[in-house]
Amino acid sequence: MSQSAAQRATSSPAAAALLSAFAQAGYAKAEPAILQPAEPFLDLSGEDIRRSLYLTTDPRGEELCLRPDLTIPVARDYLASPTAGKAAGFCYLGPVFRFRDGRANEFLQAGVESFGRGDRAAADAEMLALALEALAALDHTDIDIRTGDVALFAALIEALDLAPSWKRRLVKDFNRKVSLAQDLERLTLSRDTSRKDYEGVLSALAGSDRKAAVALVTDLMSIAGTSIVGGRSVGEIADRFLEQSTLTSGTLPQDIRLQIERFLTITGEPDEALAQLRSLAADAKLDLGAALDQFESRIGFMAARGIDTTATRFATSFGRGVDYYTGFEFELHAKGNGAEPLVAGGRYDGLLTRLGAPQPIPAVGFSVWLEPLDGAAAGERAP
Repeated sequence: MSQSAAQRATSSPAAAALLSAFAQAGYAKAEPAILQPAEPFLDLSGEDIRRSLYLTTDPRGEELCLRPDLTIPVARDYLASPTAGKAAGFCYLGPVFRFRDGRANEFLQAGVESFGRGDRAAADAEMLALALEALAALDHTDIDIRTGDVALFAALIEALDLAPSWKRRLVKDFNRKVSLAQDLERLTLSRDTSRKDYEGVLSALAGSDRKAAVALVTDLMSIAGTSIVGGRSVGEIADRFLEQSTLTSGTLPQDIRLQIERFLTITGEPDEALAQLRSLAADAKLDLGAALDQFESRIGFMAARGIDTTATRFATSFGRGVDYYTGFEFELHAKGNGAEPLVAGGRYDGLLTRLGAPQPIPAVGFSVWLEPLDGAAAGERAP
């Protein structure tokens, strides 16, 4: 009889080694429930996870899912605990469930989550160092380190003279490279003067902020006697109207598009990338100081942790396709493996507020994929 992922959790040599390493680093073991409310994953995860959920409904009509990863469940348990809002760190190991065509839909995930630490740059570096140490404990030392920082892109967009709706759209689309390229193309096109079904609404919203747009859409939908149209909420409809009003009221200046595209081409060792970013900020007269200082501080903490920053690849365009990431992101790959990471993680400072925390709580963590690690271990043990 074949074992389930849950049964394999107690027998995997890679899993046991990882949990031991995390415990020695001071992270308490978390064991969140397998069955979770579906809403946080539908609202906050990336498109890949949303498409792969196993959904069900309880007798009260609440939509539930088998957990597709463990970050949100660990965060929810932390918020429900007496330590909520305080610095705390957790590790985990257990099965997660996603539809994966041609592969097992139940598989093991291990990882670490760190909540409540105000020293963000140091915490980021600690996560990367701990992930590398965990792989080293499993004899995986020939590793490609790939990093990025969505906070740098957000700082760039905030500093540019753009309509608020397009700032939100561009940041949201950062992890979707095709969508981001399409947005830049659409913004640069000539004004669309074709007739629109909602031309009056778009004209009323031109130049408005999101609060005003939500209020207007709420009033219109109240008159219509509905709260959802085509599966979209009031907020989603308001965002869409704001985007369309921007498209009909102007275009993206060529110099701004060139600045964004220049930013997205920056890559290399972290110190090299930092120099290029400071040069871009100076040339374009953009205030990116706080974000760049945070980046520089993280580089210093990485070096202090023994990470060879000259062997680390940084790219401004690097993103992991997870909607709730807000800052540092990274993946660790076996050399020569361009697709499947062994470890992936990053900073998600906004997630806990969206899960109900009354105040923002800093958060950063990573997940380890046990399948390739166990496969490599099995290969090493084979005669």
